[in-house]
Amino acid sequence: MTEKQYGGSTGRETGKVVTNINKDATKSTTNKVRIDKSTSEDKNFSYNKSSGEEKIIKAGKIASETKKYAASIIKRGMPLLEIAEKIEAEIEKLGGKPAFPANLSIDNIAAHYTPSYDDKTIAQGLLKVDIGVSMNGLIADTAFSIDLENNDENKRLIKASMDALEKALKIVKRDVSTDEIGEIISKTIESNGFSPIINLSGHSMNKHELHSGITIPNINDKRNINLKEGLYAIEPFATTGSGRVHDGRPSGIYELKETKNVRSPIAREVLEFVAKEYNTLPFCSRWVVKKLGTKALFGLKQLEDNGNLHHYSQLVETQGSKVSQAEQTVLISGEEIIVTTV
Repeated sequence: MTEKQYGGSTGRETGKVVTNINKDATKSTTNKVRIDKSTSEDKNFSYNKSSGEEKIIKAGKIASETKKYAASIIKRGMPLLEIAEKIEAEIEKLGGKPAFPANLSIDNIAAHYTPSYDDKTIAQGLLKVDIGVSMNGLIADTAFSIDLENNDENKRLIKASMDALEKALKIVKRDVSTDEIGEIISKTIESNGFSPIINLSGHSMNKHELHSGITIPNINDKRNINLKEGLYAIEPFATTGSGRVHDGRPSGIYELKETKNVRSPIAREVLEFVAKEYNTLPFCSRWVVKKLGTKALFGLKQLEDNGNLHHYSQLVETQGSKVSQAEQTVLISGEEIIVTTV
């Protein structure tokens, strides 16, 4: 699941400490839900090789199997709500949890579309399928695009993002520069006749942190950050348009920022549920409505207004042009490079 970068605010603040909720709504305990949310550009994922690495690889295997399952069931005209719920159920069936809601973004929506609880949208056009798996907070993030209208341009767009991802993965190693990765992605997409989206990026990941500080650009952004041991998502986006996205409609996807006091009983109930169930990984209104009913929508709005939640926007290509996406998760462990989601 990508994030907007390069001159566009992500809207997410870091450095917050999330605490458990005290049900009297007048105090909060000091038990941390999230630790060390760093904004440092050179902070990488750290893990225990005997336990953390095993869970990372397991999350990747589940993501890979779920991706194959998704590709096998998606058909033109199928409700996006049905697709999302089947993908998320498959993740749980295989022993994981969704690290974020299934993103199902059509045509010019590059990312961050997940169906609402009453969504009637059907699968069509050029569909991006972005899947995340969590194993005890350790994450796999992967995506593919599918052409649902038998369109030659769609197929070539999909090939462009896939080729860029394949070539980027070939050069990933310890101490490789993000400039090198971005340059090979942009050149490959351009050689296919399309533009990379320059303000979307891949990212480093940490436990319970989908975006943990390092960006993996789709262009040479001249930031020259060398990758160290850690966990990274690489995700090229190709477009027929200008190569930029802007914020669109609210997505219904949220992230917990902090658990400061809120007076409303329903908002407090939602906050308690979210902090316990999702920690700081992204979640969606659909999940909360399923647990607490439609009253939860009012609670989510109150929490957003109170600064407890970040609400992601849909990310839309600025010229209304089609977008394709491809993504894999890479673990750099010593000198070993493991693509966990193949």
